[in-house]
Amino acid sequence: MANNLQTIQAMCLLLCSGATGRAQDPPTAEPERWNLFWQATSIGQAHGAFPAPYSGPYSLVAHPEKDVSLTTTLFAAFRIEKNTTLVFDPEIAGGRGFSGVNGLANSSNGELPRVASATPKPYVARLYVTHDFGFGKRREAAEAEENQLAGDRPEVRYTVTVGRFTLTDFFDNNRYSHDPRSQFMGWGVMFNGAWDYPADVRGYTWGMVHEFHTRNWTFRYAGAAMPRVANGLRFDRRLFRNHGDVVEGEYRYMLAAHAGTLRGLHYRNHADAGAYSEATALAAKNGDRPDVTATRRNGTLKYGFGLNIEQELTKDLGVFGRLGWNDGKTESFAFTAIDNLVTAGVSLIGRQWHRAHDTVATELTSGGLAPEHAKYLAQGGYDFLIGDGHLRYGRETIWESYYNAELFPGFFAAFDLQHVTNPAYNQDRGPVWITSLRLHIEYGRK
Repeated sequence: MANNLQTIQAMCLLLCSGATGRAQDPPTAEPERWNLFWQATSIGQAHGAFPAPYSGPYSLVAHPEKDVSLTTTLFAAFRIEKNTTLVFDPEIAGGRGFSGVNGLANSSNGELPRVASATPKPYVARLYVTHDFGFGKRREAAEAEENQLAGDRPEVRYTVTVGRFTLTDFFDNNRYSHDPRSQFMGWGVMFNGAWDYPADVRGYTWGMVHEFHTRNWTFRYAGAAMPRVANGLRFDRRLFRNHGDVVEGEYRYMLAAHAGTLRGLHYRNHADAGAYSEATALAAKNGDRPDVTATRRNGTLKYGFGLNIEQELTKDLGVFGRLGWNDGKTESFAFTAIDNLVTAGVSLIGRQWHRAHDTVATELTSGGLAPEHAKYLAQGGYDFLIGDGHLRYGRETIWESYYNAELFPGFFAAFDLQHVTNPAYNQDRGPVWITSLRLHIEYGRK
């Protein structure tokens, strides 16, 4: 009788523990009520003299330059209730970029999106609320990290985020190339350079993001405010006419037991923007230099597409790539002046040489312009960050490599080298070598 009772008890324990041959839910992390993370990053850069028979007001200067940037950010997340989180990130940024952050479409320092000020200034980087609507009983673990609380989330969920953020928090992510504080620094490789994503001069916007997430698929849509003028600090309040929309589909898969992700992106921006062909036609009529700002009108459409892939080859080695394209007819307005690009790179963690927190990586990005855009610059027109007064067009190609080393827990130093061919798409100028030293500190508290 005792043996029978023990057998029954054992069977009950097996059933209650889910050991019935079916897949079990993954273990979940202990839920956090709040957490705080902090980072500080300083990047020192230098470039030498390079050949340049002529220069314009938005050119990379041909004589040697040395500049330093600094950012520091506090990441604060609070759980309002089980599936609702409030995020608040104050930030300070300062320093200088080469030539006032002008002269390169694929600019060299991602910590200075478009700000040329030397005085550090505090501002609110992010202030938003996000809520999960769950479907089904299965949940997945979430680890504590910047702007994310440890705990669990519904595996199948619809998430709404409302407030101030950067769209690159949600779209065009890539495991190997997305964060200029620890990975590649070039604008056109940290994000898809052909995506003119809605943002102010510091890279942030106000809007709403919708996400539907399943085990292998995620679909996203966002509507966000556009700046009032190109590279502006203030936003256009005529939201029914001028705004940005972006959609993305993400597919996560396993290839020979190694994780990979494929993302497809489409965007449509409506802004008080001008058209390059209209500017050149108007200049020919008036006999002066083309000025795209003279052709601005509300609701002007700019659209584009992007592909993004990352693939783990071994536990430590991965490859990635991006393709981007936009119509190129409308004024570059919010991010940078790249109409099409192709990027490919490789990243390796230093476990083989007993440096498990170090990374060495290299990539090549080639950006180009639409014919209307190149003609506008060749006739002396200016974008908000490039313009040599003339142009002998060629693709702007940048090879970038870095080694990022953890010197002690939470403190990293990186050496970065960039070689620029045809800066600002001009075969008459360059090539340019850019060296960078990056120091990065990060700290987290739960």
